[in-house]
Amino acid sequence: MNIDFVVNRWAAWAPGVQTQAQWQAWAQAPWLPVGDDSPALSEVAPMQRRRIERLGRMAIQTAYWCQSAARDDLPMIFASRHGDVAGSLRLLESLVSEQALSPTGFGLSVHNAIAALYSIIENRTGNYLAVAGGAATPEVAMVEAAGLLADGADEVMVVCYDASLPDLYADFAEEPSAFHAWCWQVAAGDGSDAIGLSCGAGQASTEAPSALLPHNLDVLRWWLSGDRLLQARADASHWQWQRHG
Repeated sequence: MNIDFVVNRWAAWAPGVQTQAQWQAWAQAPWLPVGDDSPALSEVAPMQRRRIERLGRMAIQTAYWCQSAARDDLPMIFASRHGDVAGSLRLLESLVSEQALSPTGFGLSVHNAIAALYSIIENRTGNYLAVAGGAATPEVAMVEAAGLLADGADEVMVVCYDASLPDLYADFAEEPSAFHAWCWQVAAGDGSDAIGLSCGAGQASTEAPSALLPHNLDVLRWWLSGDRLLQARADASHWQWQRHG
């Protein structure tokens, strides 16, 4: 499988790294973002904003920064490996202690909740998807985007985001974790500025996974750094990102 695309617009947010200049500098000397701050998300009315958890604020903030103001029909893909895992854990703890579940808390913990909130707030009429692809979540998001582009969409907004895992899940972590979100507005393309993504079964990767960053952030680092190749292995599949120019 091979797909090609161009990134027309982008934005990203993590504690301590928000502007494009900050992200470009970070990509040359990356570090794992840490901190408790959240985006201001001033684009959203206070009554709506107060319902959005920290992870959702990050994802929605990057969507606002990246969106085309004149487009309300742009297809969107919201991709997260773990989603609001902290909110889900709180619900499980309530069940264990035999407490009543909050309907609002439950509704906002489902995997498509952040995408739905953004769509409702912005009165978006376009298609949106919420995906989780395990270790290959950013790759799965781009495959979905390629499908929408092949179906006739001229552009697709892709939002990739994740949170730090709660301590309870530390023994199950396969990679570092950090609060972060990034958004690309992509279109089909195969010119010198295009990115290629390919997948094959059983191919051997020549690169070790990043010991510093979650894969989701490593993809952004690679794209900003100007490096030619990024290889990743997820389960039985080998993925390769390649810069054509």
